[in-house]
Amino acid sequence: MLFRRREVLLPTGTGWLLLLVVALALALMAGRGLPALLTVDAPARGSDGRGATTLVVEGWLDARDLDHALAAMRGARYQRVLTTGGPIEAWNDAPGWDSYAERAADYLAARAPAGLPIVAVPAPPTEQDRTYRSALQVAAWMRASGVEAGAIDLYSAGIHARRSRSVYRLALDPAIEVGVRAAPNPPFIRSWWTSSRGAKAVIGEALSLAWTACCFWPERPAASSQRPVAAPKSPA
Repeated sequence: MLFRRREVLLPTGTGWLLLLVVALALALMAGRGLPALLTVDAPARGSDGRGATTLVVEGWLDARDLDHALAAMRGARYQRVLTTGGPIEAWNDAPGWDSYAERAADYLAARAPAGLPIVAVPAPPTEQDRTYRSALQVAAWMRASGVEAGAIDLYSAGIHARRSRSVYRLALDPAIEVGVRAAPNPPFIRSWWTSSRGAKAVIGEALSLAWTACCFWPERPAASSQRPVAAPKSPA
């Protein structure tokens, strides 16, 4: 009375082989598409449809990516550029900066279009959530400087761009539209599965994006409780 017999269909050896081939093909297609998923280039439209007037550049980017950021500035209507990043751990070939924000600001200020303010917004030392802490400093700087930005663009490395944008959306006021500009990925990202460097970069970013989406829900500090930020002087 408690059980009944049913017929269950199971694949044959050929069927299992076909399912395995299909699964591998789907995995390969998904793997090839990972860099495109992680790399997003979607500038903010702004309330008037003409784009953001504030560009935030992640200061840990290398010279190649900063040069691409400079190209993005030309022809845009940015009124200010903010650079972010915490204390520099090592920069043996060019010492002299206390933070990645200041290093990037100096690099950009020497090459940016004339009259465009470049402002370093350093983040405090932290061993985790560095992008989030930098985003909080950007929010605090805008309040301290009286900048009312309805939209910003964030400039990041290619496969890091989607995760950085999601973190900034968590840290900034929901009313602020967060766009993102992505530097081109280096060549080894195209066939990332063929090198340990590429696999580490792409798989690491994919896992980090998944963790951010499902498990990273920090409490946004109240404006009165945030660490005060003095408006840093612009090197421009």
